[in-house]
Amino acid sequence: MKEVSIFGDLTKALYIAKKDIREYYLKPPTISWGLVFPVAFTLAFILKGGRGIGDLIPGLITMALFFGTTSMASASIVFERKIGSFERLLLFPISYTGIAIGKTLGSFFFGLVSLMTIMLVILPLVLNMYFYSLLLILVLMLSALMFSALGVFISFLIKDPTYTMMIFNSIRFPMIFLCGIFIPVSSFPLPLRIIALLLPLTYSVEAVRYSLYHNYDIIPPTISILIIVLTTIVLIVLTSIKIKQSIP
Repeated sequence: MKEVSIFGDLTKALYIAKKDIREYYLKPPTISWGLVFPVAFTLAFILKGGRGIGDLIPGLITMALFFGTTSMASASIVFERKIGSFERLLLFPISYTGIAIGKTLGSFFFGLVSLMTIMLVILPLVLNMYFYSLLLILVLMLSALMFSALGVFISFLIKDPTYTMMIFNSIRFPMIFLCGIFIPVSSFPLPLRIIALLLPLTYSVEAVRYSLYHNYDIIPPTISILIIVLTTIVLIVLTSIKIKQSIP
């Protein structure tokens, strides 16, 4: 059984994140789905124009963060498990939770890069808005951690690397249409509204919307932030359990 040292594990987790960023930053799935797709999707809505484009900004920001973080996780973990290098990581003097945190942090940092790319596209639309706030920064950071933890957890559930992007996109695309990015959750019929409340992306969209416009659709910001934090913790714990179960 591995010994747990909180501060030691955090330091080692940062090294894991640094290694992942260095090795997987330019992997095709990371670039195509983590950077190119969010930018192309955002430009499509901006070029379409319309007076309601401002209402889409919270969702577009959240979507960029969502795709950036989860794409990094799929590129790093699935590739390592395919070539067998992940098993060597299990031999290092770090707890399973530390490994889960390290993988989450690698995706987290790349997600921030994806976010900055989108912000360069969106920034001209929000120059006249009170855009930057401590609450917005907090929400984006917490959301990035949650999305990263979600991507890492899903990556450990995938056994065949061949189906990685198909599985990820089968999860991601329904979520972006059910979580209030384009259509308010309050306008959904009751069954879809219940499904939306079960998806973590919904709470990030709601919290970002409040950070920008000081209003929300159906979920108060305090509840959204609390659920984001709790979801992140649960996903990291589940990932550490999954890592432990992967040992022969």
